Amino acid sequence: MKRRQPFPLALIIRTLVAWLVTLVIFFPLGWLFLTSFKTELQAISVPPLWWFTPTLDNFREVQERSDYLLYAKNSVVTSVVSTLLGLAIAVPAAYSMAFFATKRTKDILMWMLSTKMMPAVGALVPIYVLAQKSSLLDTQLGLIIIFTLSNLPIMVWMLYSNFKEIPHEILEAARMDGATLWQEFSSVLLPLAVGGLASTGLLCLVLSWNEAFWSLNLSSAKAGTLATLIASYSSPEGLFWAKLSAASLMAIAPIVVFGWFSQKQLVQGLTFGAVK
Repeated sequence: MKRRQPFPLALIIRTLVAWLVTLVIFFPLGWLFLTSFKTELQAISVPPLWWFTPTLDNFREVQERSDYLLYAKNSVVTSVVSTLLGLAIAVPAAYSMAFFATKRTKDILMWMLSTKMMPAVGALVPIYVLAQKSSLLDTQLGLIIIFTLSNLPIMVWMLYSNFKEIPHEILEAARMDGATLWQEFSSVLLPLAVGGLASTGLLCLVLSWNEAFWSLNLSSAKAGTLATLIASYSSPEGLFWAKLSAASLMAIAPIVVFGWFSQKQLVQGLTFGAVK
């Protein structure tokens, strides 16, 4: 009978380091979860309480004090619509750059990506004035436009990388068979790029859901997203840590669950073109 080989020391160390990094990354989320079930006094106690009697009062007060469903609906509408609108713009843009490239295509892509390097606060004043003059302040439409424009460079880049992975010979064969440009695009290209479209849409949906800067500055009571709800628990008297944690948990729980079930598509979208 063969003896079981002992684990090499290097493998044990790598495993321990991996678990340590995982605990460090997930500790804030775990602490947020615990704090949301504490009272305000327990939340600020020193040293921190690890054992306590859980309470649901914070969640009830969040729902009673502010209409959670309204903020959740605004988050869903702005995230989903901005993602769909962004795909409607990014797909033909990435298609033309991938299959009808010019000598300026790379420059255009780099310019689009460079817009993400500018701090959002640098564009706050002109965008705020434009939204105010256009009656788009505190409206879902205003946030949808901003979210779409914010995520558009990422969407174009991801779809461009995905389309470049598709062999051009397939499209040429469709042209040889007499397919029109629209038939080539809708019947040949899109079915082959379903994975890229899904991963791009999922990533930008998560980014839109988590967007806080523009939500806090361009919306309030009517079109405020869950980020606005969380910020409402900061007051001149201080932070209500337990209620703030409960509101944060109610805000991130849907997208965390959604991201968990779609992690394969998200990873695939982020690694397009990484390995040839």
